[in-house]
Amino acid sequence: MDENEFFRQMTMRICSSLDMETALRRSLDYLVDVLPVERIFLHLYEKKVGSIQTIAEVTIAGSRILDKVTPLTREGRASLERPGVPNVRIVNRPDHDPVMKTLAVALGIPASSSLLMRLVIEGERLGTLALCVSGLDCYTEEHARLLALLNEPFAMALSNALTHQQVLKLKDMLTDDNRYLHQELFSLAGSEIIGMDFGLKEVMEMVRKVAPLESPVLLLGDTGVGKGVMAGAIHRLSGRSRGPFITVNSGAIPETLIDSELFGHEKGAFTGAIEQKRGRFERANQGTIFLDEIGELPLPAQIRMLRVLQERVIERVGGASSIPVDIRIIAATHRDLHDMVRTGRFREDLWFRINVFPIRIPPLRERREDIPSLLYYFMNKKAGELKLPAIPGLSPGAVDRLMNYDWPGNVRELENVVEREMILDQRGPLAFRGLLQAAPINNTVSGDQEVNKHPEGPLDLDEVGARHIRRVLTMTRGIVHGPQGAAARLGINPSTLRSRMKKLGILYGKKYRQDLTCRKNTLLK
Repeated sequence: MDENEFFRQMTMRICSSLDMETALRRSLDYLVDVLPVERIFLHLYEKKVGSIQTIAEVTIAGSRILDKVTPLTREGRASLERPGVPNVRIVNRPDHDPVMKTLAVALGIPASSSLLMRLVIEGERLGTLALCVSGLDCYTEEHARLLALLNEPFAMALSNALTHQQVLKLKDMLTDDNRYLHQELFSLAGSEIIGMDFGLKEVMEMVRKVAPLESPVLLLGDTGVGKGVMAGAIHRLSGRSRGPFITVNSGAIPETLIDSELFGHEKGAFTGAIEQKRGRFERANQGTIFLDEIGELPLPAQIRMLRVLQERVIERVGGASSIPVDIRIIAATHRDLHDMVRTGRFREDLWFRINVFPIRIPPLRERREDIPSLLYYFMNKKAGELKLPAIPGLSPGAVDRLMNYDWPGNVRELENVVEREMILDQRGPLAFRGLLQAAPINNTVSGDQEVNKHPEGPLDLDEVGARHIRRVLTMTRGIVHGPQGAAARLGINPSTLRSRMKKLGILYGKKYRQDLTCRKNTLLK
């Protein structure tokens, strides 16, 4: 064997492609005529987690890219980290080597001999190249000496391939970020603020004052009033409008994942962390982060959140360095944070930090003048989403029914009611008769007026229960069974509810609706 020719031929193949799978396959095609070899593996040793990540396998039959992580035993880790280990090791009997014994089982390698070459460049260990062939005692010192000639070419090729892979990953990450931000901005651009000249006029005046500044904003209001839309408006009107707008639903993140989601993690920080991940704060750099339902954050997370707000730096889980972030904070909650501070459920110092400029968004029942505008906006929007040929009309009294309803779910509930009505009656006219049961604010006469009267004296438990059941029945139009029925809303079995109503003399189902119709006709005469 001419060693110079061997080196030249192998170097040409090793450096022929940035794709390691291609380079290894071309190398194997040449090596099979020089050394006993049937397959080549490329491993990376993850010292922090004590595991080996197999990234490629090439055999005579074919090749594949892997992402197989194999945890090592304590003995296996010690053997890899022991000083003085040669760059090329011969393992002719895998049962005698703690590393190959573990890998053989994990990768399904039959009894074989192996040549293991550490790939080192400028003193840094990059990975390991493994040559394997079936059978025991197949490799000699001469084989090891020949393979050692290729350490530098393989190390340089691996370094270049890993760098290229990282560039591709960063490119994909950038593409993902751009896609994510475009989706966010598209949703923001499509979120019109209905009522900005009427019921939300004072709120919008406060938004216009604070938006150009860097001050934290705390949005207060019931669930469904549109705190997310208002946060988007503040971002669009700010000097950070060209930067990212990142939303964090604090109540939707499991407590065990909060740190990773908010601050990110380093590769190997915990089991399953096979790559570095940026958190929401890091993604919001030079933009705005919207902390929705901040009152749902557990106390330990509140402490770490406070440091970010004070020092504007984060640390990824498993990381040792501080990463500065340039962000504007907008928080929102439907809870009474002052009461939560008093009872020890929310940190006082965090409350002081976010409560710089509170804005209360009134519920829909306090700005009923916006309901007609919201109705027509949602009808147009839903007609497009449902692909209806035309926007349905409205029956007489439909708007009045919506105006008289109390809207405990606010704008979100109105949107859902409109969509449900348009699904049930796609041609129209839309009547919203399902809201007849709502407690009218003007105390107009209805078949269920008795439910809304406030008794002058104490009631027994049966009467209290009967009134509550009747109120729920008005919401379901007498329907007991089904996901939207009275039983589901009361959280009890339908049979149990029917038995209870019979005992209390409460009408339900068809009899309820017939009785309601009779009483209405009587009132209209």
